[in-house]
Amino acid sequence: MDCSYFDAGVCRSCTLMGVPYGEQLARKDRHARDLLAPYGDAAWLPPVASAESGYRNKAKMVVSGTADAPTFGILDEAGRGVDLRECGICAPGVRAALPVLASFVTRTRIEPYSVPERRGELKYVLVTHSPDDELMVRFVVRTEAAVDRIRARLDELLAALPTAVVVTANLQPEHKAVVEGEKEIVLTPQSSLVMRVGGIPLRLRPQSFFQTNTAVAESLYGQVTEWVDQVSPSSVWDLYCGVGGFALNVAAPGRRVVGVETSTEAVRSARATAAAAGLPHVAFRTGDATAFALAAKTAPELVIVNPPRRGIGAELSSWLEGSGVPSIVYSSCNPTSLAHDLARMPSYRIRAGRVLDMFPQTGHLEVAVLLDRV
Repeated sequence: MDCSYFDAGVCRSCTLMGVPYGEQLARKDRHARDLLAPYGDAAWLPPVASAESGYRNKAKMVVSGTADAPTFGILDEAGRGVDLRECGICAPGVRAALPVLASFVTRTRIEPYSVPERRGELKYVLVTHSPDDELMVRFVVRTEAAVDRIRARLDELLAALPTAVVVTANLQPEHKAVVEGEKEIVLTPQSSLVMRVGGIPLRLRPQSFFQTNTAVAESLYGQVTEWVDQVSPSSVWDLYCGVGGFALNVAAPGRRVVGVETSTEAVRSARATAAAAGLPHVAFRTGDATAFALAAKTAPELVIVNPPRRGIGAELSSWLEGSGVPSIVYSSCNPTSLAHDLARMPSYRIRAGRVLDMFPQTGHLEVAVLLDRV
């Protein structure tokens, strides 16, 4: 993949840009296998490749510049906007939407926020693209006045961008390094974006986490489901479940599945999908994964964990080590924190593992392992 932004030195976020893709994939696979070798003589499956470009289903664009000439992209070292609306790793549907959204900013006269001057209204535009070529568009603004301006011309936006089925405004008034605030105002009748992955129509609400690479996420869900079916547990916990991707995919007759997630919006999404799919034996709880495990009276036969980059940590690792749970599936976006967690669980060994390239052109990767208690 070639990138004019990278070549010009204006954006270096994709640190492996220019490295042949086959070499990128081989490096990631080798790195994960070497790092995790001490934790079991695993049967490693071939890595799952991704499309080299156009794979990101979500763009988080910092809005800067002026209302007449807004930039959508990142900030440079001086806090000035760098326009990246042609970023090649974004899905075509996202790239097509960005010029329309920039024009909308100009028409609504919402002033982009200036970080150096601490003034302005519009901080970010967040765009998510679904496999059905539909969009969720979120405007992160500082005040209700900006929300009113967006609402007043919403019909114009929907006419110019008919793929936008969900439009929201998020209020984040503070000057700090936080993308979004707690208050989300849904401006369209539809409040969730349907993400059809592996035959399951996941419902993605604003502020809900979802994997940024839809095609590789489908492979990940498929691999985890295959491992779970091999173990054939009657009870499963899906900790850090997000919108329920793993829980809903591993659901089966006679199998009780419980998903746990801190995000209330994500749990609402997961429950809606389960209800629509007619899955009465899948339940979702809002709460901390570690606290849920520590308070439980009984343990399941299999636990799935999909934590953030920091891993599951010492407390949950310790609980799992002493729990007697026969099998664990651990999906990690950071093999280093995965290794740290495995070191705390010496009773488990890796039976199978697989690297999935969720983030081409970068050094990041997803690795999933099936652990057996020995």
